[in-house]
Order: sequence, then C-alpha cells, then structure tokens
Amino acid sequence: MDELQQLIDQAQQVTFLTGAGVSTASGIPDYRSKTGLYAGRQRPEELLSHDYFVAHPDKFWQFVKQSLYFPEAQPNIIHQKMAQIAATKGQVITQNIDGLDHKAGNQQVIEFHGNLYQTYCTQCQKDVPWQEYLADYRHPDCGGFLRPRIVLYGEGINEQVVQKSVRAIQQADVIIVVGTSFQVYPFAGLLQYRQPQAKLVAVNKTPLDVGQHGLMLTGDAAHIFAQLH
Repeated sequence: MDELQQLIDQAQQVTFLTGAGVSTASGIPDYRSKTGLYAGRQRPEELLSHDYFVAHPDKFWQFVKQSLYFPEAQPNIIHQKMAQIAATKGQVITQNIDGLDHKAGNQQVIEFHGNLYQTYCTQCQKDVPWQEYLADYRHPDCGGFLRPRIVLYGEGINEQVVQKSVRAIQQADVIIVVGTSFQVYPFAGLLQYRQPQAKLVAVNKTPLDVGQHGLMLTGDAAHIFAQLH
C-alpha cells in the first residue's frame, strides 16, 4: 500500500485501466465470475453480439434490459478515488459500460466499450433517452430498432477512442490496472504502447502477470482504494 501511495504521489501522469471488478462494489455483477452475468449460460457472448442483435432484436432487448441496466447504482470508493486523481494528473480508460465514472464526476474518462445510457435509433440515427429504450426497442418516430451505444461482439472499437486510449497510455509514467482479468482484446493490447520506464501496477482479486518490475496488489480493490489518501 505504501508503495502504491508513493507511486501515485510522485507520478506525473497516472492512467487507470479498469474492468467489471471496479463496479461490483456498486452492486453491478461482473461477467465471468461464479455469480456473474455469464454464469450458467451457454454461449453468453452470442447474446451480446451484433449478429444476434440483427437477427433477434426483441430477444437482445430483453436480455440487455434485464441483465445490464442498473440505473440506481452509485459510484463507489474506487470511482471516487480515481476521479480525484484524474482531476489533477490522470485518465481512466474503462471497459465498463455503466457510466459510473461520469457519475463520480470524472471528466477524464475514455469509455472503451461505450455507454449503456447513450441510446440511439439504428434507422434514423437519432439519439433517444435510455428510459425510452427500456420501455420499447422500436423507435416511435420511424419504427427503427433502438440500441445502446456500446460495442457488441463482432463490432470494431471506434478509431478515435483507440487513438485517445493509446495517447493516455503513452503519456503515463504510472499505469494501474484495476478489477479486470485483462483478457479481452483489443483492450488488453493497450499495454504494448506504454513507455519502457512506466511503472505497471495491478489491483485485482486474482493475480495478474505484471512483470519483474511491476507491483501486484491482490485483494478487494474497494478495500485497497479506501486506504489511499
């Protein structure tokens, strides 16, 4: 903990790379744990694929509405501490689509996989309120299918988002990976852009390979972040 605090204090630029483990403390289930979204489901990724959305917009809507939306969820201590650090010298690149970093007041957030609370019509391209989407997946204006602005399996990442993320990694002298097994690409591939002298830190329930000079804090990220000042 002392080493982590010291690294943050002395850093010129801290970039956080975050995953579902950051939002579990806010009551949002992760994907791959025993109690996660995918538990007990066969081919769960298929349900969140572009092909499935096109072929079964009604079933896609039911699944997304019931499984992904937690509008009452509030940011936890991890979101708050990251927002505090990012306000002066950092950025957050998140895989999460729950919008909690923004809710925490963080202005320095790159949502790598999009945001559930930004919804639009695939036919007329108009933005619609997410509440309208939860009520019906058909757009009353044109009859087109509504969907959240998130990256589905089989879709590419927005090029501007990739470029901003790469810059955030290149500029960092401390990179902190939080609450992710770091197995989803291209997100996990961002690390290849880090400067050779940049310090790599991981905070996760299961250990990650941070290399010989990295710092691994194994445990509950909320508990660890609560000790930062």
